[in-house]
Amino acid sequence: MAQPPQTDEGWYVLHDLRTVDWDAWREAPAHERDRAVREGMEYLEAHESVSDAEEGGSAIFATLGHKSDLLLIHLRPTLDDLSRAERQFERTALAGFCEQTSSYVSVTEVSGYVSTEYFDGDPDDVDAGLRRYIEGKLKPELPDDGYVSFYPMSKRRGETHNWYDLDFEERADLMAEHGKTGKEYAGKIKQIISSSVGFEAHEWGVTLFADDPVDIKDIVYEMRFDDVSSKYGEFGDFHVGRRFPPRDLGAFLEGEMVPAADGPAGDHPHAQSGTGDHPHGGSHGTDGDSPHGSGHGADRDSPHGEGGHAPHGDEHAHSESEADEAADGDIRGELADLNIYAGQPHGEDVYATVLYSEADVAELFEEVADLRESFDHYPTHVKTAVYTATDRDRAAVVSIWDTESAAETAAGFLSELPDVVERAGEESGFGTMGMFYTTKPEYREEFVDRFDAVGELLSEMDGHHDTDLMVNREEETDMFIASQWRSKDDAMAFFRSDDFRETVQWGRDVLADRPRHVFLA
Repeated sequence: MAQPPQTDEGWYVLHDLRTVDWDAWREAPAHERDRAVREGMEYLEAHESVSDAEEGGSAIFATLGHKSDLLLIHLRPTLDDLSRAERQFERTALAGFCEQTSSYVSVTEVSGYVSTEYFDGDPDDVDAGLRRYIEGKLKPELPDDGYVSFYPMSKRRGETHNWYDLDFEERADLMAEHGKTGKEYAGKIKQIISSSVGFEAHEWGVTLFADDPVDIKDIVYEMRFDDVSSKYGEFGDFHVGRRFPPRDLGAFLEGEMVPAADGPAGDHPHAQSGTGDHPHGGSHGTDGDSPHGSGHGADRDSPHGEGGHAPHGDEHAHSESEADEAADGDIRGELADLNIYAGQPHGEDVYATVLYSEADVAELFEEVADLRESFDHYPTHVKTAVYTATDRDRAAVVSIWDTESAAETAAGFLSELPDVVERAGEESGFGTMGMFYTTKPEYREEFVDRFDAVGELLSEMDGHHDTDLMVNREEETDMFIASQWRSKDDAMAFFRSDDFRETVQWGRDVLADRPRHVFLA
């Protein structure tokens, strides 16, 4: 018997498709139509804000064609929560003008294709980026993108081609190859993949989101030529629509454009799914025996591309508690007194993810260049670059974003890079990515020499573990100093020292810009 992958499940998903009885709507008195709009809006707003459950998400879409007029998508922690959400709609006056023409019940899922260590190893040893990726898959946020396409699919059990007769390794290879196609659409397509085995006639539900509906058409078309689809894929009906906010329900029923011109779909306050800062998706790992490939590397089962929301983030990894934030604020203030930018309260906050790799630098750079092209689709992306150490054989990948959640999401993508050995800030002690510097070209060599002298001083300081000077592979005047300390107090002892102040003063003559400091612990 072929080996089935292990699975882990998250939120349950209901796709609720409704048609409107337009004859009844036209003939109804104005007060009945007003009541239907009012109660429909109240229902939609309550469910998009997830007032009926501890967590989850909901959204409404205007669909096209004869199969339905409206698509309601609900994600909730339990089947009972979904059942209640479905039945509560029937209590509204709007339901009297609607008929449920179809529905689809499923549950978000990851499987053994993701990582054997996630299922078999010590949970504490699972890479933090992989944990975030998995959580984003199991508890996805409904994207704000305007257009949606939902369809069910299964893997074929034919006499010639039977997916379930293939061994695990062959299935995994097919999904990885499929994922290469999806990778081309990272930044354009976002999706939610959910398993319906035992719930529906098909085995998975695929929900694609995009700003441009042509991207949905293109990715489905291209993926049809992959073996995993052409030989083993079977598809049901497709449902296409446009997301609109609850406040536009009346405009929808009056045949007007939705979302309304004065309120784009992405602007309404209920766009969040109640998951907090979950980035989801990121093309990281592999997502179970899911229908399509993924957006990066061996994401073997994310359908088409990105695996959920793409990142939004930047240069400063914040503390997780108010006490830590207050302490960081004090340190930022001290650094600002030295004319060193360190985020709020002396400037805009910055967020970064930094991972260290011992891979061949050329190979690493090629992988990062592909990811960076995808990241550049997002306005919150500041930069992603490869830096190499001057005195040992390892590189750092630095990804800088405008929001913390995006930096965390980017970590999921980046942790799949080859030969990653650690993520800055996750090792013991106090990690600081140190100073970002941009030197004047004529002073670059002098700056490197100065670092060697400072390095000797650091090696003698109490509480100092190690420090590297990292140089941007594409711009040799762009550098940062990565340090690891026993504690924050030890690090600040150096930053307060006369030697450091003298170095900062000297730097004003050789640097092209103000140095920037980023804490990662």
